[in-house]
Amino acid sequence: MTVTSIVQLIWAIAAIGMIVLVLLHSPKGDGIGAIGGQAQLFSSTKSAENTLNRVTWALTVVFMGLTVVLSAGWLPK
Repeated sequence: MTVTSIVQLIWAIAAIGMIVLVLLHSPKGDGIGAIGGQAQLFSSTKSAENTLNRVTWALTVVFMGLTVVLSAGWLPK
C-alpha cells in the first residue's frame, strides 16, 4: 500500500464516521441518549452530547485536513 492509499482510507473512514455521528445528533438535544433509552457509556445525557460534539469536530478537522492534502497533491504517487 502506498502512502496515498493509506491516507485515502483514513479519509474515507473519517467521512463515514462523520456521517454516522451527525445522524446520531438530535435536534431536540436527545442525541445518543435517544437510542435504546439512556446510553450506558456516559454518566449523563449532557456528557453524551459533549462527547458526541467533540468527536464530531475532531473527525471534521481530520476530514478537512486530509481533503486539503489529497487535493493539493502533496503526497507521493
